[in-house]
Amino acid sequence: MAFKLVIITGAQMGVERAALEWALKYECPHGGWRPKGLLGTEEPLDTRYKLKEGETENVLEAVISNVRDAEATLVFTLAPKAAGTAQKAVSSAKKQKKPVLHVHRGILGVSEKIVAFMDKYYIRRMHITGSADTDEPGVSDWAIGELEKAKVILERRPD
Repeated sequence: MAFKLVIITGAQMGVERAALEWALKYECPHGGWRPKGLLGTEEPLDTRYKLKEGETENVLEAVISNVRDAEATLVFTLAPKAAGTAQKAVSSAKKQKKPVLHVHRGILGVSEKIVAFMDKYYIRRMHITGSADTDEPGVSDWAIGELEKAKVILERRPD
């Protein structure tokens, strides 16, 4: 089975920005909502990102919209307990009765769990979010590594 996935994410630093770069690398369709303006960064948003700007600077509004527009949410953190935007995504997914998978560094076989999650819910539009590297240094690189492994697993399947 070929790897087919639409990435839905925001533009906050950390896992979300890394997910956008990963989507561009593999020419995966992507989109999502970001807060009005860019909070916490002074650099301009890359014009290659296919994101819509929300009506407010409220990060929670963007998270809720991204959960709504996706079939499921995948949250990456290093710590076992999600915090900040990552926790908001978990809460929002549960409120919207959408599947959510929170993975952290203490879990074995993360890439296999991602693939099983995608299979269980037949996910083709996934909201990817998680911690910022300023809060959990290295989380973006770890998340991208796990997405790479999941992609390899999916690509090895016969059509």
